[in-house]
Amino acid sequence: MQQIDVKKVFGTSVRTWRNLLGISQEELAERADLHRTYVSDVERGARNLSLESIQRLARALEISVSSLFPQPELHAGSPVRGDRHGKNLVDFILVEDSPNDVELTLHAFKKARLSNRVHVVRDGAEALDYFFKGKNASLRAANRTHVILLDLKLPKVSGLEVLRRLKADKRTSNIPVVILTASDDNYDIAECRRLGAVNYIVKPVNFQTLSRATPQLNLNWALLKPAKADVRKAC
Repeated sequence: MQQIDVKKVFGTSVRTWRNLLGISQEELAERADLHRTYVSDVERGARNLSLESIQRLARALEISVSSLFPQPELHAGSPVRGDRHGKNLVDFILVEDSPNDVELTLHAFKKARLSNRVHVVRDGAEALDYFFKGKNASLRAANRTHVILLDLKLPKVSGLEVLRRLKADKRTSNIPVVILTASDDNYDIAECRRLGAVNYIVKPVNFQTLSRATPQLNLNWALLKPAKADVRKAC
């Protein structure tokens, strides 16, 4: 079995998240209340970190502690498919009727360097048709390699009703659904969680909101498209 240099892999993870935020080592050190040389050593894989330092780095990067630990091999049944280099990753279904919000969400994916395919559907009826009607719909419904980003305020069929139907059908009940909403103080959020939504994102979607949502999907590391140099160092 190939041995993994945990410190170097962790350092690559810190550097990747820092680069995605677009901040320097100095700024990260300041945010985490750590010395700049300490952060440099962490990213080089030359430090044994304390739990307190790990927590500080996670807070400074605005992510969960678990997001700092790469998961190159996921357990059976994970919604992520493909190899650990990210060539075949989970597909996103973006259910959003606002062209502006679609553009902002796709920009957030690009800025975060996510290499996943994003299929856009424009209303609730089209979303249900995607999984339950038409050519290959049954295959898509049974496919566990999707994550659905679902706007609540949709024409034709509401986002809440789309969620209800997806979770009521055994073919689609296990597909993770992240709710897109204009407010985090909404009665519908509680109902969405009751129905089985795994998280919600307050629009507009950006890197920070994506990074906070993905750890609960166990997709945070697998979704990233690291730079070639980072891939070589992490393997």
